[in-house]
Amino acid sequence: MRSEEQLSLKMLQEKNEGLLNLKEASVWASWYLNRKVTISNISYLIQYGRITNHGNNGNPLIDKNELKNYYDSLNKKIQSQKVLNKDINWHLSFVEYKEAERTKHVHRLHPYKGKFIPQLVEYFLDSHTDEFKRQVYFRSGDIVLDPFCGSGTTLVQANELGMHALGIDISFFNALISNVKVKKHNLAEISKAIYDLTAKLKTFVKNKNNISFETELLYELARFNTHYFPSPEFKRRVRNKEIDEITYAREKEKEFLPIYNNLIKKYHIKVQQDKNDTFLDKWFLQPVREEIDFLSREIQSIEDTDIRNVLTIILSRTVRSCRATTHADLATLKEPVTTTYYCKKHGKICKPIFSIMNWWQVYTEDTLNRLREFDKLRTNTLQICLIGDSRTIDIYEETKKVDPEFAELLRQKKLKGIFSSPPYVGLIDYHEQHAYAYEIFGFERRDELEIGPLFKGQGNEARASYVRGIAEVLKNCKKYLQKDYDIFLVANDKYNLYPQIADLSGMKIIHQFKRPVLNRVEKDRETLYSESIFHLKEK
Repeated sequence: MRSEEQLSLKMLQEKNEGLLNLKEASVWASWYLNRKVTISNISYLIQYGRITNHGNNGNPLIDKNELKNYYDSLNKKIQSQKVLNKDINWHLSFVEYKEAERTKHVHRLHPYKGKFIPQLVEYFLDSHTDEFKRQVYFRSGDIVLDPFCGSGTTLVQANELGMHALGIDISFFNALISNVKVKKHNLAEISKAIYDLTAKLKTFVKNKNNISFETELLYELARFNTHYFPSPEFKRRVRNKEIDEITYAREKEKEFLPIYNNLIKKYHIKVQQDKNDTFLDKWFLQPVREEIDFLSREIQSIEDTDIRNVLTIILSRTVRSCRATTHADLATLKEPVTTTYYCKKHGKICKPIFSIMNWWQVYTEDTLNRLREFDKLRTNTLQICLIGDSRTIDIYEETKKVDPEFAELLRQKKLKGIFSSPPYVGLIDYHEQHAYAYEIFGFERRDELEIGPLFKGQGNEARASYVRGIAEVLKNCKKYLQKDYDIFLVANDKYNLYPQIADLSGMKIIHQFKRPVLNRVEKDRETLYSESIFHLKEK
């Protein structure tokens, strides 16, 4: 900390009366919590009514004692959880990391349900030891396997640490995400392709009414929300039970609806599609669907495979953010939304999306920045995600088809071990979460080969099938492992299935690390569930 910052902090510590601005609150909170608290973090607390804004005219002011009481109450809840859950390794909560660090560079190239944070992978792969991790399991130059590769977190972190890594995933789209993350790209050519595509999209929508319609709709919403849902006063009044949120929200939804309908008529907007047969038919408004179809045709006509793959990921990410759903239901879709609605997440009247243009431009720029950031960190090592069933795949032969050099290295060194997060039984349908991408680009789906999917449930039969599936993966992968291998599997094993899985695989669990999983959203930080990292070795 610089001397001027130290002086400022000393003054803030001694300041018992008066109010703090955002920067002062950030400095003081960082000192008080012994971790970085940004201005954005403080703004979030004001925006969502956690603390009072005592300022005006765009100059927020915070009462230091109120801020202290807020953090004390959160800490008290967490400490009580620690007392109740003494077997949990709180070191592995990684609570000290900011959102930007947990989703650094390519890790946020595309949303993915059920992925683990990179710091967890790094903890077990790197060369440090501590009171919990008493030995080094992997070293620079080793080859690490992730047979449930997902979005490629293990591959990316292995690269950062100077290790080779091989991934396997049954999902074509998952493998695509992973390979785009780790591949070295010609960013200049990709940037040019993005520029050309964006220009074509602008021309395509130039004479359409949905852009003008959405502009006027946003203006009317801003006026309405400023009057009836002032921020953060409205949310604070709801939290203090001064307003019945449900009743008030329904009244204002009905009040704004005529304004919305009149604008629909004024601009002759066709909201719903003619069909409702597919995911794309159901979950996207007509103007959005037209833009999606246009861009997808343009992308699929690009000859360069790598450029086409990167643009595919960007469009998929864009499309996900443009589904006709409420903001609160974006992760778990419920019912399509075709009108304005009260948004519980933002505490105001919101709207569905009528054009992909904004998100397309945001994500194209973000993707390029993330790829550039990772390029500064990447090591000269090999990473590939294979498409296949980890229960039966011939790892040598399939690697040889993609990268003969990697295949030869694999034959010589063999795999040092596994770091993976297998699917949790009956929790996620991994193909369905990206259904829009499979439909847009015509990717083959292999839902029937998923292990432990949501559609099979969590009953006895589903659990037995899950146990057999994970054990078959481990037995198949053992053929490619070094004799003294180390396997780490991240699992929320609420049905105690992994001792049986280890036994069927000819392995034993030698250690179990338990980590708390704290929701990173401030409002839910106290919510706790735990997951285990099982350390397996040969019997």
